[in-house]
Amino acid sequence: MGRRRQSVTIKHVAADAGVSLQTVSRVINNEPNVRPEMKERVQASIDKLGYVPSIAAQRMSGSRSYLILAINDRERTIADWRGRQGVDWVDQMLLGGMLKCAELGYRMIFELVDTHSDHVERELRATIAALQPDGVILTPPHSDNVLIVNLLHHQKIPFARIGSHGGEAGIALTMDDEGSAELATRHLIDLGHRRIGFIAGSSEYNLSGWRVDGWRAAMAEAGVATDGLLAEGDFGFASGEAAAAQLLDGADRPTAIIASNDQMALATLETARSRGLDVPRDLSIVSFDNTPIVRFTQPPLTAVDQPVADTVSRAVELIIAAQRGGPRPDTPTVVKGSLVQRGSTAAPPADRNG
Repeated sequence: MGRRRQSVTIKHVAADAGVSLQTVSRVINNEPNVRPEMKERVQASIDKLGYVPSIAAQRMSGSRSYLILAINDRERTIADWRGRQGVDWVDQMLLGGMLKCAELGYRMIFELVDTHSDHVERELRATIAALQPDGVILTPPHSDNVLIVNLLHHQKIPFARIGSHGGEAGIALTMDDEGSAELATRHLIDLGHRRIGFIAGSSEYNLSGWRVDGWRAAMAEAGVATDGLLAEGDFGFASGEAAAAQLLDGADRPTAIIASNDQMALATLETARSRGLDVPRDLSIVSFDNTPIVRFTQPPLTAVDQPVADTVSRAVELIIAAQRGGPRPDTPTVVKGSLVQRGSTAAPPADRNG
């Protein structure tokens, strides 16, 4: 009768491979300076015996916890979950982070923290004390919350700041929001649009300003004005309706609008229809995020695909490298998005071209 999987220990692996316990531990933990042939030998014994490394055993073997803590904004996340609006930011975080952690012998734990709370430091201290993570992933707006950043920096915990240009503390990563906005704007310019409106997101997020900068840069490159074409939202549907109305009810309405997230793009689509405008015949619309819902609108929305999973995956790699003593990147790590073209964009009406 074969050995039960749960009874196999690191000692059995070491004996089978004819190596020391320390060598097996170094292979399991992906430590440097392990000869390839030795790694193959130990891995062969692991596969043969069906050994599954235990997080608890790994934690006992040294100072690491083998846990990465990912933090998201509590208020907005719970509102999205309760609204059941098809927002998949958290899903993409988990996809990228959990798969990369598993690949590297770690686990990712997901927590919600209210960035507006007066007790945010106390709350985060308690979480860190309980979990003792090897690293932390911050998402906007936590990425630039001074209280959170300073706490992690002073505790010398490696942490990634997604959606931040960073500074002296932490590892900064962006999804090239400025470049993505330029990409979306150039797509519309190439179709012949010149009056391209832009609906900005909440000013609480630095990336909102970066997207506006990208739109302005592409418009300036094309030699077209942006006066009267910028409206502000807060990433919510209602704010998108108000911003779209502001743009569409003007004397010289735009022939295209870029919205800074899918909810505001959906609001723009509904606002256009309520005014008898056809999309894309009378108005082209481009969105940010590319969550599942935009594929099922009529017409399906052209959207900037935000590489959330790839960015969180890269954040995990950088945190683990830092935890092992690797150098901190001097500049923000950029994970570029792409533009998915669908039926909501077309050339402007001939009588309004230019």
